[in-house]
Amino acid sequence: VETAGPAVVAIRHRDGGGQGSGFIFSSDGYIITNDHVLGEGGPLLVSLTDDTTLPAEIIGRDPPTDTAVVRIPTPNRSLPAVPLGDSSKLRVGQLVVAIGNPLGYASSVSAGVVSALGRSLRSQSGRLVDNVIQTDVAINPGNSGGPLVTSLGHAVGMNTAIISGTQGLAFAVPSNTITFVVAQILRYGRVRRAYFGISGGARPVVRSLQVQLGLQLPTVVQVVALDPNGPARRAGILPGDLICAADDKPI
Repeated sequence: VETAGPAVVAIRHRDGGGQGSGFIFSSDGYIITNDHVLGEGGPLLVSLTDDTTLPAEIIGRDPPTDTAVVRIPTPNRSLPAVPLGDSSKLRVGQLVVAIGNPLGYASSVSAGVVSALGRSLRSQSGRLVDNVIQTDVAINPGNSGGPLVTSLGHAVGMNTAIISGTQGLAFAVPSNTITFVVAQILRYGRVRRAYFGISGGARPVVRSLQVQLGLQLPTVVQVVALDPNGPARRAGILPGDLICAADDKPI
């Protein structure tokens, strides 16, 4: 907490329309937060732990993962930053700490454990976010965008959602997803994603056929429909085809 706490900020709209949290990941003023904290994208103010308040510029947003990057000016100072950890190394039962500004109470800390890994959560844009971290950390409105931190002071997630009416059920976007999104935003200003242009579903494969074809997984993807102008159609894929791998990786 002593390491990560000073890098956690409060983000609010100049017109008073909502607030949330974020954390500095680069000492030159770059901040990670939730996309939904930014709302419609109006003028923003960021408050540091020393009560300094600065205007923030939106660098890029990715609604599908509920992740955004903003930047504040850093005249003649180096800001404290939270290093991003490796969320793939998390284990169920591991102790984690959430830092944020719930209900406007600055720099609040709550502790808990990782309850589950690999969850899927639908973002406000309607897209499923994969590999979401489930914890029992106490999260309240205003915590959104704050870091989920390990005992080493590394941010392994970003607190993003709770389920209304429940207790001990909170979710965080994993740091490995954040790392990918941030790199894309800083390079291109947005996230560039691959697109197949197919819809389909998993279909089980009998064990004998799995062994005969050398399949690594007991399921394949059966193509149901295609985008008529998509890359899959141009490549010759047809409805009813079974896909067992992409780029030599089983799916």
